[in-house]
Amino acid sequence: MSQMSFLDMDFSFKKRKTRREKFLDKMEALIPWEKLFEQIQPYYHARTQDGHKGGRPAYPLELMLRIHMVQLFYNLSDPAMEDALYEINSIRRFVGLTRFDQGIPDETSIMRFRHLLEAHNLGQKLFEQIRAELTDKGLYLKEGTIVDASIIEAPSATKNKTRARDPEMASTKKGNQYYFGMKLHIGTDSGTGLIHSLHTTAANVHDITVADKLLHGEEKSIHADAGYLGMEKREEHKARKVKWRIALRHGQRKQLNEAGRQLEKLKSSIRAKVEHPFAIIKRQFGYHKVRYRGLKKNTNQLYVLAGLANLVLADRFAKGTLQG
Repeated sequence: MSQMSFLDMDFSFKKRKTRREKFLDKMEALIPWEKLFEQIQPYYHARTQDGHKGGRPAYPLELMLRIHMVQLFYNLSDPAMEDALYEINSIRRFVGLTRFDQGIPDETSIMRFRHLLEAHNLGQKLFEQIRAELTDKGLYLKEGTIVDASIIEAPSATKNKTRARDPEMASTKKGNQYYFGMKLHIGTDSGTGLIHSLHTTAANVHDITVADKLLHGEEKSIHADAGYLGMEKREEHKARKVKWRIALRHGQRKQLNEAGRQLEKLKSSIRAKVEHPFAIIKRQFGYHKVRYRGLKKNTNQLYVLAGLANLVLADRFAKGTLQG
């Protein structure tokens, strides 16, 4: 048995766990760590801290992935993540820095690990691994898909090095308000609400034009809000043999009889499940504004966030606490 560290002893005398500690304990249990390590290992084994051959040995992969996950849990910048490792004992314990003689990765090491994930599209691989784990548990029913999109805002100011807004972001109008940023498009299982497909675009791209990228092809029904009306008439969907459950616009619903109103209410109750992963990504994990320039970096991060959101949703579904 290994000797108890000072940090372990400090925790052993605590009378209660904080909300952060409880959350980190839950994520420790939910994340399939070993499977995720396997996805990254082929790209990580020969790296060094400074990225050059013969440089300092790289920090352990497990440490760096855990740090990256904490960054996503709390939407921390690279410098803020380094500070958290020095200041917050519960985070140090979660990532495995329990001894005082262990080196703490600085913000540059944290940034390089993130760049490694981006360079090899490993965010998508991690998402797909988590999806495979949940599929094996029977949590993807594949009877139907709900498609939807949400705007994630980006800085519109030009007070930066290039004195320009991000060219990969765009403006769009929703209601009476304009937004500048990107869109996160997702396809979710109509039974459990888990994300099975993800796509990103600039904010001005119409939802209906990328809906085909959110379907797995085995669904018997497709659910969407009124923004997707006419979707079934597009060339890429003409061969699909599915039931189209697209919501009517507000003015159209006013003309319905009682049976029609009840049908629209049923459609709405199913579509509500697509809001759960958006809520986790944007509210719980705080990703309501982009952190980086360009779609690629943000998409890589959103893939991992989508995987984490699926784990949280699957846990709620298993406990029977997920409601439409």
